Amino acid sequence: MKKVIILIGNYGSGKTEIALNLAVLAAAKGKKTQVIDLDRINDYFRMSDHVKLLEESNINLVSPTFVGAGITQTNMPAAVGSAFAQDWDLVIFDVGGDPAGALSLARYHMDFAQLEPGQLEVYDIVNIRRPMSETPEKILKLKADMEGFARQTVTGFINNSNLQAWASTADLRDGYPVIKAASEMSGIPVVHTTGRKQFLEEFLQDNGHDPNYIGTPIALKPYMHRSWDTFTDGLGL
Repeated sequence: MKKVIILIGNYGSGKTEIALNLAVLAAAKGKKTQVIDLDRINDYFRMSDHVKLLEESNINLVSPTFVGAGITQTNMPAAVGSAFAQDWDLVIFDVGGDPAGALSLARYHMDFAQLEPGQLEVYDIVNIRRPMSETPEKILKLKADMEGFARQTVTGFINNSNLQAWASTADLRDGYPVIKAASEMSGIPVVHTTGRKQFLEEFLQDNGHDPNYIGTPIALKPYMHRSWDTFTDGLGL
């Protein structure tokens, strides 16, 4: 049965990194995988910068910034329709971390509604190091706002607390009680804890953490790191 995962969350929470990792892991298992890039506000970390990785992994990408694929803002809706019309094993929607990104998802509300029970999961990526995500109350407020714009209901939290290049095990340790409290307050389960392999392993060795608020750990490969030289080369500077 086709599985559809929607990744929402605050700007800079790590949605695209997680989308890439989930897609690559699924494709490595032989699953026919598609990624829908609806993040239109982040020009620095773009899914389309990883076209080679996706092609090598036999992952189909639909993105408004996928140069050369003939996908533009005007025909993007038709391209997204392939997520529902074609026979995929896994489809991942990477949604922009602002109201515009969530609203771009809402236009496909009827398509999502026609999926069978159990086919759709909506994961809220939480990075407590980002603004508006530092406390359980802020997490739940932002979640409610995103749900309203996207017309979807979050089914799980992912703890992806980090400081990008300055990330450490302490980020996951600090994120755990915050995500745990948000889960207890809302009744929404923690489905995954994600992070660089070294930090994740160190965190999992800690005593006193309830596995129910860790979920299934996923060690992330850092596909999204970008140097200033890469960025300026892309601008022709």
